[in-house]
Amino acid sequence: MKNLLSEKIKQAKRQKRKLFCVFLTLGYPSIAATERLILSSAAAGVDILELGFPFSDPLADGPTIQFSSQQALKKNVSIKDAFDVVTRLRKKGCKLPIVFFGYINPVFSYGTKAFARDARSAGLDGLIIPDLPPEEETEFQSECRKQKLHFVQLVAPTTADPRAKMLVGKSQGFVYYVSLRGVTGTRKALPADLKAHLLKLKRMTTKPVLAGFGISTPEQARDISRMADGVIVGSAVIEHLKRGVSAAERFIQKMSQAVHGV
Repeated sequence: MKNLLSEKIKQAKRQKRKLFCVFLTLGYPSIAATERLILSSAAAGVDILELGFPFSDPLADGPTIQFSSQQALKKNVSIKDAFDVVTRLRKKGCKLPIVFFGYINPVFSYGTKAFARDARSAGLDGLIIPDLPPEEETEFQSECRKQKLHFVQLVAPTTADPRAKMLVGKSQGFVYYVSLRGVTGTRKALPADLKAHLLKLKRMTTKPVLAGFGISTPEQARDISRMADGVIVGSAVIEHLKRGVSAAERFIQKMSQAVHGV
């Protein structure tokens, strides 16, 4: 089975195209809505889908994504639901790369070896686990490599240069740059030192560097896509989703056009 994330990144490099990644919380407002949004995101030109698994004690999620997680948890959303959604999408012919964003506790509960096997079998392409440092759980990470499941690493503005180099070296697929200090959530303005940090990271690697956290308008997405190799948008999508699936779809379309310079 080809890794769709690898394929998409190669394609973007050939076409000199910026990458647009959308974050959705699995099961918010429903499993059916998540499926619909993934398919409509693919149609809108989204390049990568980050499928957030709801968790009660998040490390990086701000109030908006915490709210969506709490709503999904009330419906007893499980990891099996995540795998079932991806399996159904792949059967429908969805070729959008899907990266699982979650915390290590639910993965432990599921069983690390079984998780790696079942995630890849379902059609997931990568993982982002913000509370799992690359030095820890090396057996699990090795199992993921065996399954060709890419581990994406996060680098923050506060990450020291030697550690940033190590994280960039270990990251697979792309590097996730956390564009602000703090948790996820929409922001009216982005940090003044964003460009300098992105340039420094890009000098460390040939892998694409995608910026996330706080990006909430087409104007911000357009500006950041000029500095980074791509943009990740999550909380702003969830805010629009509170108004309904159609509102979120319209917003995703606008953001996709902004990132891709349409």
